[in-house]
Amino acid sequence: MPLPPQVTDLTSFDLLLSVARLGSVGRAATAHGISQPAASARLRHLERRLGVTLLRRSPRGSTLTDEGALVADWARTAVDAAATLAASAAALRATADSRLVVAASQTVAEYLLPGWLVALHGGQPGLSVALHAGNSADVAARVLSGDAALGFIEGPDTPAGLHAETVGEDRLVVVVAPGHPWVRRRGGITPAELAGCPLVVREAASGTRRVLESALRVAGTDQIAAPSLQLSSTTAIKHAVAAGSGPAVLSSLAVTAELAAQTLVAVPVTGLSLRRRLRAVWAAGRQLTGPARDLYAIATRPLPTTPTSRS
Repeated sequence: MPLPPQVTDLTSFDLLLSVARLGSVGRAATAHGISQPAASARLRHLERRLGVTLLRRSPRGSTLTDEGALVADWARTAVDAAATLAASAAALRATADSRLVVAASQTVAEYLLPGWLVALHGGQPGLSVALHAGNSADVAARVLSGDAALGFIEGPDTPAGLHAETVGEDRLVVVVAPGHPWVRRRGGITPAELAGCPLVVREAASGTRRVLESALRVAGTDQIAAPSLQLSSTTAIKHAVAAGSGPAVLSSLAVTAELAAQTLVAVPVTGLSLRRRLRAVWAAGRQLTGPARDLYAIATRPLPTTPTSRS
C-alpha cells in the first residue's frame, strides 16, 4: 500500500523536529543548511498538507502549537526509521564497495590485470579483489550468473545478455622453436600453410583459438588441421613449443620475454590479420559502479607496446 501523500515528504517533518529541538525556525533552518524563508515556506506547505496549524507565529519568533508538538512526537519514529534505513543502506554499499569479484580470460588475467589491480589498490588500499581466470566462455558465464561484477574477454563475439566495451587491442603471433623450418622462411608463411599445420592450442572455448579460426576463415581458409596438442594454459603451450612440439599462435603479450630471450621465434603470416579486441563485459542493462567502474577506467588506458615479430 503506498504512503498517503500527506506524509511522503519526511524532510519537512525532520525540519519540524528541529524547530521543536532548537526553539526557532531560524536555528532549524541553519541546521538544515537552508534560508529561514525557505524553512518557513516548507513548514507552511506541511501545514496545508496536514490541515493542522503546527506553529504559533509571533514577532518574537515561532513555537510549536499543541497539535504541532503531537505531530512532532509522532513524526520522530518515522524520521528515525528513515535515518536508520539510510545508514543501513550506506553500510551495505560500503561492504559491497570493499570487495570486487572479477573474471578474466587467461591472457588478460596473466599479463594485464596484475598491473591494473596495482593501480586500483593504489587508490583503494582496503579493497579486497577476487579473480577468477578461465577462457572467454567461462568469463561470460560468471558475469551472466552474477558471480563476477566485471569480466574481460578476448573472443570475437559478445555473448547474449552482456554489454561489451573495447578496452584495448592485442596481436596474436605465430611462434616456433628456434630450430623449426619456418624460422628460415624469410618471407613468412601463408594462411593456408598455417591452417594446414597441426598446432599446439588451447581448448576450443579459448578466445585466442576462436580468434585464430575466425581470422583464417576470413582469409579464405576453411580447412584447419587438427591440433597436434591441446593444453589448458598459455605457459604449458610455450614450454611445449620451445621443446619442439610444433607451432602455436599466442598473444604477443604472452611471449614478450621468450622472444627477447630467443627461446621462441615469431613467424610472420602474409595476408592474415591477427589483431583482436580485448573487451570488458558486464550484465546488459546495468551500470558499472564502485570498484568495478574504477577498474574499467584503469583498463581503458593504453596497452603496453610488445614485440610482434623477429628481428
